[in-house]
Amino acid sequence: MPPNPPQTPLRRLSQGSLFRLSRSGAYPDAPHGLGFLEPALAELIDEAEALQTNVEGLRNLDNALGTFNESFASWLYVMNMNALTTDWPQAPTQGSFELATRRAEEDARVALEAIRAAEEAARRPPTPPQPSVITDRSALSPTEGTTEGTIVTNPASSKPSAKPGILKKKGVKPKMTAKEKRERGLELERILAALPLEFRGDDPNLRRHIEWVLEKFLDNPGEGFSIVAFVKPPDLNQARVNKCLIALVNRKLARKDNSTGSVLYHWNGLPQ
Repeated sequence: MPPNPPQTPLRRLSQGSLFRLSRSGAYPDAPHGLGFLEPALAELIDEAEALQTNVEGLRNLDNALGTFNESFASWLYVMNMNALTTDWPQAPTQGSFELATRRAEEDARVALEAIRAAEEAARRPPTPPQPSVITDRSALSPTEGTTEGTIVTNPASSKPSAKPGILKKKGVKPKMTAKEKRERGLELERILAALPLEFRGDDPNLRRHIEWVLEKFLDNPGEGFSIVAFVKPPDLNQARVNKCLIALVNRKLARKDNSTGSVLYHWNGLPQ
């Protein structure tokens, strides 16, 4: 015997169901069936695609940052290992800083002494020139030969006569004022900054030698000098002079000329 069919009465459609909404005549201009949902679903799809694009952009940014972090960390590790395994013999040491401090104190002391000397010279009254007094024996009579103590003043012979056997020194370097010394020191520092690091390192002798060579050039900028003119034995030998001149020629601070048959070095100076 077949089961009895259910006796539950059919329920009415909900007032807000999609089916009733689609079949109602409240919206006569609405599309047929569920077509009225198409504009809302299209907007939802567009927003979902925009969200997906933004999420992919964030993922790409995360990958790029991860790659950069790995590369930068590797570079830092390599630099750390390089610093631990590499020696720098030309790097300044504690002695270099102490030497620089002593040189600065010495320069300040020399400048102060020059200023004091200039002030004392300015306060000192000028002294009038003294006429030269000589004994003119030719003007004495024969009877007055015993009066060797007679003193006369000869205006015509006011110039001091050079004594035989004594040569007057020529080309004596004049003393520099405090301002000139300061300017010369600044110029030497600019020139040394253009030279290789070994001339500014922890070897004070090499720096002093290059300063001697530069002083020779700066005192006579328009002249040419042979390599022997820079030699100051026993400290500054010819090998050190040659090394200094090679560095100056390589940096275009000096030029080498052998057109006259002998090798001469001329000063060019720093490029303007």
